[in-house]
Amino acid sequence: MNLRETMLAEQQLKALFEQAKGYAFEYAEAIADRAVFPTPQAIADLEQFVEAMPGHPGDASSILQQLHDYGSPASVAQTGGRYFGFVNGGIIPVTLATKWLTDFWDQNTALQLMSPITSKLEEVCQRWLQQLLGLPDTTVAGFVSGTSSAIFCGLAAARLRIYGNHGWDFNQQGHNGAPPIRIIAGRHTHGAVIKAIALLGFGLDNIEWVEGDDQGRIDQNQMPELDATCIVILQAGNVNSGAFDPFDQICDNANAAGAWVHIDGAFGLWAGGTERLKHLTQGMEKAHSWSLDGHKTLNTPYDSGILLCRDKEALVTALQASGAYLTSNYGEQRDGMMYTPEMSRRARAIELWAALKYLGKSGVDELVYGLHQRAVQFADELKQANFTVHNDVVFNQVIVSPSDNDGTTMAVLEQIQSSGECWVGSSVWQGNKVIRISVCSWMTSPEDISRSVRAFIHARELICGK
Repeated sequence: MNLRETMLAEQQLKALFEQAKGYAFEYAEAIADRAVFPTPQAIADLEQFVEAMPGHPGDASSILQQLHDYGSPASVAQTGGRYFGFVNGGIIPVTLATKWLTDFWDQNTALQLMSPITSKLEEVCQRWLQQLLGLPDTTVAGFVSGTSSAIFCGLAAARLRIYGNHGWDFNQQGHNGAPPIRIIAGRHTHGAVIKAIALLGFGLDNIEWVEGDDQGRIDQNQMPELDATCIVILQAGNVNSGAFDPFDQICDNANAAGAWVHIDGAFGLWAGGTERLKHLTQGMEKAHSWSLDGHKTLNTPYDSGILLCRDKEALVTALQASGAYLTSNYGEQRDGMMYTPEMSRRARAIELWAALKYLGKSGVDELVYGLHQRAVQFADELKQANFTVHNDVVFNQVIVSPSDNDGTTMAVLEQIQSSGECWVGSSVWQGNKVIRISVCSWMTSPEDISRSVRAFIHARELICGK
């Protein structure tokens, strides 16, 4: 058989897919009890993938077996209940199943004509997100790879609108000779924001920094006087403490001055969709653009970032796309590429739709508040074990240390990581090394927390003898 005939047979016989399903189920069944981080042997075995580029087609079944035998053990068990290192969410079963189905569809979602189903579900998700988060009806959504891209889009729309308000057509005239734009940001702004500012050409030296309080919230009393040349960047969920900036008054002041406000809420903005935590996001609806991730707090599969913007014209114009071959229904049906930097994109919004459809408003509240409950439990049990918790646990983040000695903290952290019982990361808080805990998987149970705390205690005993 030639290559096409071989691949056609593989598709029709379905044995490959059954093989992959078996491996996937085997992985899922072991996830709760396996070491959270790969063993040194598993990492060493990755050398099995190092070879010269094959000269001829290979055996598909052997390729899958190699991935399972050497790839699965070298993966991080972030879909289990004891991974707390980065804000990497778990994965809701219905969204994983949806991803499997839509991978078979293999849709390109640039235009409605390319994928009517994706266009329709992007439209539905946009409306549901407006309703869930209490955003203006004019808000449009761009479905991108992650918050880094979403921030870029939001600030691009802000740039275009502010320049346009001052008679400057940025798409035509660019930065050369343009009037200045002021960027206002808190000292605890996430690195993804800094990256977007640099990529958009604003210049990091031009940021007007605003100091924060002891929880990392921007201090609204130290905000500079705003005007119509300002882009103000606020944060829903400090990456260390989980704290939320005071949106209400700052947004009022910005709107009165004609400034643009972008809220970076990769994991924290979902608090606005809960009954019990939405006080954290009070006033956020007064901003102009928002960025968040489905693959963090909402536990969709990875590659699920969302940009929300209430100024459709600014966003679409900033992310312009054209070409004689691009037959668009813009204005009649939703063409997804109008709201994103990419043209070709996978159908990521269908997984988001499945999550929102499955959870509903009460399910979102239960999921998000449950993460908060587990974070509070983590902090309380660590305090009872005489660890120092450095933040007010308002959402899903805990920062902790076993002592005030940076060397001891890092040694305990390394011992925890190597134990395989749980995985947590490190950070710096107010000049000191800390252990950073992010609770972000629906799988995490109360027992997972207690088991992880025992790993903390055991690690401290090994390092400190007590």
